[in-house]
Amino acid sequence: MITEMSKYIDIGVNLTGSSFKKDIPQVIERAQIAGVERLVVTGTNSLHSEQAIHLSEQYESVCYATVGLHPHHASDYSNDLDSELRDMLTHKNAVAVGECGLDFNRNFSTRQEQIRAFEAQLEIAIDLQKPVFLHQRDAHEDFIAIIKSCRSDLGDLVAHCFTGSMEEVNDFVMLDMYIGVTGWICDERRGVSLQQAVKYIPLDRIMFETDAPYLLPRDLQEKPVEKNRNEPCYLPHIARAVAKHLEIDDAKLTAAAYKNSRDFFKLD
Repeated sequence: MITEMSKYIDIGVNLTGSSFKKDIPQVIERAQIAGVERLVVTGTNSLHSEQAIHLSEQYESVCYATVGLHPHHASDYSNDLDSELRDMLTHKNAVAVGECGLDFNRNFSTRQEQIRAFEAQLEIAIDLQKPVFLHQRDAHEDFIAIIKSCRSDLGDLVAHCFTGSMEEVNDFVMLDMYIGVTGWICDERRGVSLQQAVKYIPLDRIMFETDAPYLLPRDLQEKPVEKNRNEPCYLPHIARAVAKHLEIDDAKLTAAAYKNSRDFFKLD
């Protein structure tokens, strides 16, 4: 019996990065062949947000853009940048505010600068009624406290590239958040906590992402096109790994993640 190929949406692709400069058309073609119908290109600062929008125009109905300022760049936040982000977010293919949040692991910007930029972007999301694409590393308590303080005014939220614990999943679920799972789950060394935590993510809250070119699944059998570079075409591999740890049928999980992603980003 011939079954229809599963469909996927990669909710987090760093397609504006230098490692994709030479072969974006081929990367998108490989993704489509693998059933990855749509790619949400991550905006991490003003320039990359602008480039993400440009890709969404170039690959209409395949690529979409998030617009925001990553916590690493929080020191760049200003009134002018705030206006720029708001302007870009009026574009029809700009589907979420972010990547924004807190990163107390590397502290490229001070904690105060990160909190200021995060709160400002949540304000934008409230004003424009856009979903938010969130980043959090080693800052869970402050992150949750900030979200709680304005949760009733915010729309949909997704914890992008989640690598945390069961307790963190429970905090996110209590706040009615979505959770994005990457190839981190395929890492037999670092991914053990995530392999346990995914079991607590409700089916109507899970989404998949590669975070390409980062986080190439460690258990991938095929040789990557570019050495050590992750690509959207490996998203089905990640979905199968998640299904294995959830002990659930691949097709059922994939269909749920696809619906969640379409609903979250309001994709036709």
